[in-house]
Amino acid sequence: MKNPKRSITLIDRICGGDSRNLLSIGIIGTVVAALCCFTPVLVLLFGAVGLSALTGYLDYVLIPALLIFIGLTFYAVFRKRACDTKGGSEKDGEISEETK
Repeated sequence: MKNPKRSITLIDRICGGDSRNLLSIGIIGTVVAALCCFTPVLVLLFGAVGLSALTGYLDYVLIPALLIFIGLTFYAVFRKRACDTKGGSEKDGEISEETK
């Protein structure tokens, strides 16, 4: 008995994950990091719980986090467009199978 052989193309590898989840994580992370960077929300929260001494170090964490989430959002949009225009799978994570 022959086992079905999987042929995985580059498009299947790019479209392999759930791109909607990746995009929503990127957008939510960008909004949260931008809120914490550009408004005093996190400073007030740290002051309320007694961690106000750490507010000087917030820029070392929040700016890289913001850049990472912006990059993740751009990557998710690129990946979604590549799957839509290059003929990716209709369902995310679907692998085409061929029997030989």
